[in-house]
Amino acid sequence: MATSSHNQEATAASGLAHAGVIDYLGFDAETGAVLLVIAEKRPWNHPEEQLFQLQEKLNAYLSFVLDGEMSDAYPQFAGKTVTIRLETQEKPPEMSFGFLEHVFDQCRLQGIIFEVVVKEASCGCGKPSGECSTGA
Repeated sequence: MATSSHNQEATAASGLAHAGVIDYLGFDAETGAVLLVIAEKRPWNHPEEQLFQLQEKLNAYLSFVLDGEMSDAYPQFAGKTVTIRLETQEKPPEMSFGFLEHVFDQCRLQGIIFEVVVKEASCGCGKPSGECSTGA
């Protein structure tokens, strides 16, 4: 994905536990969409707490987009399609599916794309952790 020079890489204070932080903001030149990423690097060991945190973070992201803050801060993104992506290291728990379906529907009503991407953990070599020969 090609991103513009206007992006914020994930910081140490990112993820679901930090509702007021945008984990990643970029522009996908291939699709013409602004990409906002919510990064959940923890396993879903505390699903009720994590779903609450996801709801809080989504509310912050949606407010950022719908209340015009994003367009004010990044005028070049005004009028662009917005994709909010939840990136996780493992599939969210089944108990979250109803909530996520509701998020898909509500975002679509606002003209926002919501997607969930499961990114298998890696040591950085480019291979999934189970295929890595470095032992990481």
